[in-house]
Amino acid sequence: MSRPTALDPLFRSLPSIKGVGDKLATLLNRFFAAPEGQDAIALDLLMHMPSGYVDRRARVSIAQAVHDTVATLSLHIDRHQPPPRTRTNVPHRVFAHDESGEIQLIYFRANGGWVEKLLPVGEDRIVSGRIGFFQGEKQITHPDYVVDADQMDSLPLVEPVYPLTNGLTSRVLLKLVADMLATLPDLPEWMPAERLAQFNWPGFSAAMRAVHHPDAPEDGVLYGPNRMRLAYDEYLAGQLALLIVRQQMVSPRGTARVFSGDISSRLEAALPYALTDGQQAAVADIRTDLAAPERMSRLLQGDVGAGKTVVALMAMAAMAESGAQSALMAPTEILAAQHFRTLVPLCEAVGLEVALLTGKMSAAERRAILARIAEGKTHIVVGTHALFQSGVEFHDLGLTVVDEQHRFGVHQRLALSGKGKHTDLLVMTATPIPRTLVLTHFGDMAVSVLREKPRGRQPIDTAVLSISEYARVVERLHSRIAEGAQAFWVCPLVEESETLEVVAAEDRFAELKQVFGDRVVLVHGRMSAAAKQAAMDAFQRNEAKILVATTVIEVGVDVPNASIMIIEHAERFGLAQLHQLRGRVGRGSQRSSCLLLYKGPLSETAQARLETIRKTEDGFEIAEKDLELRGQGDVLGTRQSGMPGYRLAVADVHRHLLDWAHDDAKAALERNPGLTGPDGEALRALLYLFRKDLAIPLLRAG
Repeated sequence: MSRPTALDPLFRSLPSIKGVGDKLATLLNRFFAAPEGQDAIALDLLMHMPSGYVDRRARVSIAQAVHDTVATLSLHIDRHQPPPRTRTNVPHRVFAHDESGEIQLIYFRANGGWVEKLLPVGEDRIVSGRIGFFQGEKQITHPDYVVDADQMDSLPLVEPVYPLTNGLTSRVLLKLVADMLATLPDLPEWMPAERLAQFNWPGFSAAMRAVHHPDAPEDGVLYGPNRMRLAYDEYLAGQLALLIVRQQMVSPRGTARVFSGDISSRLEAALPYALTDGQQAAVADIRTDLAAPERMSRLLQGDVGAGKTVVALMAMAAMAESGAQSALMAPTEILAAQHFRTLVPLCEAVGLEVALLTGKMSAAERRAILARIAEGKTHIVVGTHALFQSGVEFHDLGLTVVDEQHRFGVHQRLALSGKGKHTDLLVMTATPIPRTLVLTHFGDMAVSVLREKPRGRQPIDTAVLSISEYARVVERLHSRIAEGAQAFWVCPLVEESETLEVVAAEDRFAELKQVFGDRVVLVHGRMSAAAKQAAMDAFQRNEAKILVATTVIEVGVDVPNASIMIIEHAERFGLAQLHQLRGRVGRGSQRSSCLLLYKGPLSETAQARLETIRKTEDGFEIAEKDLELRGQGDVLGTRQSGMPGYRLAVADVHRHLLDWAHDDAKAALERNPGLTGPDGEALRALLYLFRKDLAIPLLRAG
């Protein structure tokens, strides 16, 4: 069944709309992050929520207009005072009055006589803008609106303020949104009747209209009925999609595995340390799942360095006992190679064959490895997504392990498990995920959590320091390196930017090189893969003592000897990112330290972030705090990684709606598994609206 025709107006491409030229079309496509080769659509505009409202309802006299508020005034235009020709920094002034007093309207760079036409001397105009003071006189700089008295209706009395991008004005956006609202269809109601009665919320279209075209600012507040309704709808669509995927993944079409226990027990004996309680519990959960007839779909959460790879290896050993193969997928080749290095000595000790597939192999090498995989001689295959591209045929793939889940959305999860007929799926993430988000993003998965650090891990001393102490930091670094230490130095940008006063990686590298010479190397995203690898290798071999980097090193770089992490402009990083970066040290036997350098003055949020990182190393505590501080900010960085980022729901205001949405989605699928009939069609429309329609072909009838 294809998309309901009622939704067609919402799926119009923005470039096809009257008045949208090539330049604006390109800007809108970029702003709304349209997928490559596709255009942004009308729906993108409607889902772009206002960040606030300007209230122009205050029709006051000049005397009543208060400094730094928005006022709408009826003015008589008295005279113009254009600037001298040669002085471009002097504004054009327009003098005006009403019965209560005088005011000036200020325009900078107002050439070409348009101000005189807009505000003709001797006429009356309605002017709306923010009231300022200059040398004791009231003024409005660049008024937002100037209209004739009889055009008062055209003035938006309550005007939404939208997040914008360079080159996109609020005027243009407001006009486009108004066009979209005019074509917004009334849609069938998908919310259960009892839920609608409980909250007394408006319908979807009515809520959309109220938020974008409000009669009063309170129509659009986050905790008001309109935004609550829209947040619930977004959560409901997400939960529905996840549950459909789960139906599909966990349907009883797996294989009940039988284990002999011989490889697992030898492997446990070969480990250089005993498993933690958390690791043992996770292994037990996984073995139970594998022995059941349903397919396993499990998320293994563990903080940085909590020993997830070993748990995965125990699962892959169990799979080998049952006669099937396993595949371990990592997001990058660096990480895949690192997993391979960890696995090889342990696998050799117990007679498991493990192979690494990379893009750099010669054709002959690759052919030989593929042949052994197809014959079933290789038990474990490690690689990146490329591992699953065509040409890799398994003899019997029983288990897929995916590392760093948040780079894989629900749809990738489905595609992966399609490779083996009844493949079990284990997904690992080092991003500690708060409970709310586990439900929103992994409602289709069971969860195991590793909370303890592996034995022998040293705590990391964390300090916060102003960048003005730079000289002292370099001096201290000098003495630590003389004692044999290695350090990471992380910067937020690659090269100096005009807009952000941020010392970029390249500049910092040049400065440190003057002090430390060739013992400093640089790694950033714009370098060639070979140059990056060469710098990393020099650091890993301890030939280089300082690695200056952008956040390229956030995930999975393992240099046990590195014991110092310096993060410059720490106030610009999110909590989860700071935590991930700090986790790159403290991997060896010596005591490690992390230094957060900031540039003041700090906002309250930045202060709270740095304080949280200084106080705790518990990734779960940090993740909860991150959710609280960033609210909408996306704890998993999902905007970039294809995870369902929310546009209407704001976690810290709306998270209580999630449980209701989850229960309603579950009840709907139990009642109507194929989403058929009028109720089912309404829910299908909801899935299309929130771009979750990829779940629709998976619905099973009955």
